[in-house]
Amino acid sequence: MSRIVVNPDTVFDSVQYGFSQAVIVTGQRRMLLSGQVGVDASARTVGPGLQEQTEAALDNVERVLAAAGGTLAQVIMLRIYICETAREDQEVIAQALRDRFKKDPPPSSWIIVSGLSLPEWLIEIEAEAMLDC
Repeated sequence: MSRIVVNPDTVFDSVQYGFSQAVIVTGQRRMLLSGQVGVDASARTVGPGLQEQTEAALDNVERVLAAAGGTLAQVIMLRIYICETAREDQEVIAQALRDRFKKDPPPSSWIIVSGLSLPEWLIEIEAEAMLDC
């Protein structure tokens, strides 16, 4: 897979928030991941806080990718749904993204929603990846 990150200086610096403006990819296999939330393998919510739920959601994204032979480095897009009640804690999400995507982070959209499937869930992360052949 060829992956070129695009962060022109004619738009705001999104890398400081842990994501890029765009990515150009070529490859054979595109993987679309369902939204991942802060639960463990037994579907138990990992905790009440945004930080632990964000980390668990990203862990789950990483596990689903690994099951198909992929890694976080192959993620080309994230869609992050943030519960309205967690709106003020978005730096937690930015830090988690900076920690996981240290070089050339993928583009992402952050969407504030009134709620998720269960009231204790604060974040849901969808991902797209381009896997090697």
